[in-house]
Amino acid sequence: MGVFRDAMAGAMALRGLAPKTCSTYLSWVRRLVQFCRVAADQITMEQVRAYLLHLTQDLKLSFSTFNQALNAIRFFFIEVLKRPFVLEGLRYQKPPRRLPVVMSGDEVKRLLEGAQSLRDRAILETAYATGMRVSEVVRLRLEDIDSQRMTIRVEQGKGRKDRYLMLSPALLETLRGYYRVSKPKGFLFPGKGGAKPLSVSAAQKAFGMAKQRARIEKRVSFHTLRHSFATHLLEDGANVRQIQALLGHRSLQTTERYTHLTENYLGQIRSPLDRLREKEAPRRG
Repeated sequence: MGVFRDAMAGAMALRGLAPKTCSTYLSWVRRLVQFCRVAADQITMEQVRAYLLHLTQDLKLSFSTFNQALNAIRFFFIEVLKRPFVLEGLRYQKPPRRLPVVMSGDEVKRLLEGAQSLRDRAILETAYATGMRVSEVVRLRLEDIDSQRMTIRVEQGKGRKDRYLMLSPALLETLRGYYRVSKPKGFLFPGKGGAKPLSVSAAQKAFGMAKQRARIEKRVSFHTLRHSFATHLLEDGANVRQIQALLGHRSLQTTERYTHLTENYLGQIRSPLDRLREKEAPRRG
């Protein structure tokens, strides 16, 4: 892409897009150019339509991935080529609404006990005790842990927002034990050499090993700790707005889905079959 690649990189920088988003957008536009086999500024709307059909019909991309590609191409046309982006009948694909899988309290306990090292347990406990994303956990620095105020500072989380979380006394005890043994400097969970944080893949691997040792059969991932955190807080009486702030959600609607996962929510609802059986019981006697 040459000149157009540099122009797009500059446009994304001016918009303040995250580095990961920039890399993804450039990748999609590069694939579009390779598919069309013409110079980037010569691509027509008909070719864009053909490419998008290729993504959905041939490659069968997920809804979210398709929408990501569409956003990238739209950005390129409007912000770089300065051309209108109009495709008749084109709409963003609406992904299916799925509820996340949640672990029970017993499963979380088994998972934590299945950690292979004190460091791994500290990582998993931090995720479950705070609801942080894995990328936020591995980027924690020592100065983010405030044992005086019993808070944890998440700096520039998703959406480039800072937020504060509660520091659990139980988690603080684990972190102090981990610190006495590992003596980390800078990052709470440093990677090899200590100059950079532990990689996300290393934290996910720690979760996978603990899951295997705990013999948890559910299809769960590191992110399930975040879902379990929110669901268990609701079951303990926390309100949705409090949990929204802790998770860093922009929309309350995103947080409200956890109400469908709580045992309290299900336990308060009575099946009409039970009511029907109660009415039938006297007759049977």
